[in-house]
Amino acid sequence: MLDPGHNGRNSSNPGVINKPVPDGRGGSKACNTTGTATNAGYSEHAFTWDVAVRVREALTARGVKVVMTREDDNGVGPCVDERAKIGNRASADAVVSIHADGSNSASARGFHIIYSAPPLNAAQREPSTKLAGALRDTLRAKGFPVSNYIGSNGLHGRPDIAGMNHTTRPAVMVECGNMRHPEDAAQLSSAAGRAKYASAITDGLLRYLG
Repeated sequence: MLDPGHNGRNSSNPGVINKPVPDGRGGSKACNTTGTATNAGYSEHAFTWDVAVRVREALTARGVKVVMTREDDNGVGPCVDERAKIGNRASADAVVSIHADGSNSASARGFHIIYSAPPLNAAQREPSTKLAGALRDTLRAKGFPVSNYIGSNGLHGRPDIAGMNHTTRPAVMVECGNMRHPEDAAQLSSAAGRAKYASAITDGLLRYLG
């Protein structure tokens, strides 16, 4: 399953996306968020949709069945807990949520892979960390730098990502880069850069799926 983060009309529907939903650890989080953007105004939701479509096309061409959490970039949501449930219902062999970060630190750049930690079920243990490692390795092989401001060696376990907490399938979130860093932003906002991200994610998924 591919989960392109956010959605194109989230920002115009605050009543929907600000609704609290279970966070998977006994608390709550907002249904969704608007996402971030480059300083030039290129949105995260447009980036994630473009990359997800490219990955879907590449995987489908290799005979992999792909489920998406949203079918266009013109809607609202779905909520983060429902996104996880889509993958659970599909019995997905792997779940990749595609995002980009929005750190305002002038020097913060690079990608990192998030997984749920501490794990809440067997799928969140070795299968998810193995998936995270496969994607980290293929992104690095394509020349993308690992994050210099969060996580360790491109990996970051977190307890507060509801979509990762609710999953019962191997699942990770790929923060492809910092949209506020000029070099990352140039890659994230260019068609060539997005094709390169999609190629790396495709390679990582195929490596994991074996």
